[in-house]
Amino acid sequence: MFRRVFRKSWTDLPPKAAAERLQAFQIVDVRRPAEFTGELGHLPGARLVPLDRLPAQIAELDPGRPTLVVCRSGGRSARAASMLAAAGFSEVYNLDGGMLAWNAEGRPVEH
Repeated sequence: MFRRVFRKSWTDLPPKAAAERLQAFQIVDVRRPAEFTGELGHLPGARLVPLDRLPAQIAELDPGRPTLVVCRSGGRSARAASMLAAAGFSEVYNLDGGMLAWNAEGRPVEH
């Protein structure tokens, strides 16, 4: 009878749009350390904060700065984006398709 209304408080951002604004973002990569340094690499300037460590490290991030959250395919980063938005981060973006999509477009990475 009652329907819960869900309002997403963050935005999916395609790789092209993310690349155009990359320097403006605080980039948070929520993958495991081996993934961060692995085959797919990571976005230039990204900070590694594994998803299971995010609650403990959230205070180290700037809630007033636009934040781009990244993972392998976009699932974990979507969960992290929800957590950041719930914690009061004002401008949160999820890299749509994650590092798989970023790499598929030939965008720069670091290892």
